[in-house]
Amino acid sequence: MTDTHDRIDTLVKQNKILVFMKGSKLMPMCGFSNNVVQILNALGVPYETVDVLEDPEIRQGIKDYSSWPTIPQVYVNGEFLGGSDILIELYQKGELQEVVEVALAS
Repeated sequence: MTDTHDRIDTLVKQNKILVFMKGSKLMPMCGFSNNVVQILNALGVPYETVDVLEDPEIRQGIKDYSSWPTIPQVYVNGEFLGGSDILIELYQKGELQEVVEVALAS
């Protein structure tokens, strides 16, 4: 394992809800990252973000870590949930609320 992989692993495990995204929750730098922020804000749940634009190693490393080629990436309770499209779908079905409630309760 690489240092970058270890750094990502630590971040994922330390935060119940973590978003690897372009920009920050206050200033998303792409539409897909903004979608994820808007959904999580709508749910009113606490979450942390990592700006991949500030760290090229994390930007590439997170794609290797999850075997998922795109950003943003959302992790809940250490598990990769998906990106923007998957989050929108889960939110519309009402499943995302359940997932985050279970995560925050544990």
